[in-house]
Amino acid sequence: MDAGLAPKAPLKETVAKVVEIYHPRTWREKGLWWTAGLFLGTYLVIVTVLGIIWSRTPGQFDVKQYALELVGNDEANLVPGTVTTATAIGQVRTLLDKPGGYLTNDIFPPGVYVDNMPNWEFGALTELRDLASALRNEFSRSQTQSVEDPDLRLAEPRLNYDSESWLLPSTESEYRAGAEGLEHYLARLYDAADEDGQFFARADNLTVYLGVVAKRLGSLAQRLSYSAGQAHLDTALAGEPSAVQSTPPVSDKMLIVTKTPWLEIDDVFFEARGYTWGLLHSLKAMEVDFASVLENKNATVSVQQIIRELENTQNRIWSPMILNGAGFGPMANHSLVMASYISRANAAIIELRNLLVSG
Repeated sequence: MDAGLAPKAPLKETVAKVVEIYHPRTWREKGLWWTAGLFLGTYLVIVTVLGIIWSRTPGQFDVKQYALELVGNDEANLVPGTVTTATAIGQVRTLLDKPGGYLTNDIFPPGVYVDNMPNWEFGALTELRDLASALRNEFSRSQTQSVEDPDLRLAEPRLNYDSESWLLPSTESEYRAGAEGLEHYLARLYDAADEDGQFFARADNLTVYLGVVAKRLGSLAQRLSYSAGQAHLDTALAGEPSAVQSTPPVSDKMLIVTKTPWLEIDDVFFEARGYTWGLLHSLKAMEVDFASVLENKNATVSVQQIIRELENTQNRIWSPMILNGAGFGPMANHSLVMASYISRANAAIIELRNLLVSG
């Protein structure tokens, strides 16, 4: 026998055995219960494998190259705002078209039992909604009394539709409609004959967007730090004697202990990972669209440093599960590592905002 054909024989035998097992003749010989067990086992294997594949978070995409493809591969069409808008479109498409599609509203296996990906999707969706709001209310308007863009007025509410609706209308259909609105706005941006489509790259509207980002990152950092338990004082009314709140405050000398439930630690982690994934792409896009503003404020390097910090949040996870070791214990605490990266990025964003206002 030809030596080159020898390795193929075991494969042929294996295939023949599999075909024999799934042949109707075998089902009749083995009986109903054997056949039912065979198909149940096959179904469970397929569902488990798909669940593992669908749980892998998406990688990054090149925002400038993606924008270039959407504007016809013509560098002249990359006018201010095109990269940021294209990035928003790319985020929607990633949510909907990644392996397994959009999973948050799934009601059948394997999507219904996949836990980490829906939390990642919610984090990415939160950042996308903030970006869509900034496009509608800040970037596309020259002043507070100006008329909002008609395409963004329709797109932004669609992207804020219920994230868990699976029927009439489905979440996916609403988000695709939102992406279409962004695409119409994008086409008007680089169309020289259409003066209605505008994007205003100014320091003041970028500052407003970064203010929202700082609050999101601050909240995520706190929630991540609660994984190991945290005892803190109530500082809600600190710094202003006349400040009040709706419910009686806790004594300023009493420690408040906050700890994330064990089963929710990975939920917060992947929500943070999803949000920072979206923010990473948005800031890369704004580095391009706000290039002249950042250069004038000598703030380009500040944005680049924030991007570097956010890239650390997307590093590969080598552990099969999110660990929750104590702060200085023998086991790692992935949430505290993520909180460290996010806190550093947030501190840099606060400094960038101050630079844009007074620099």
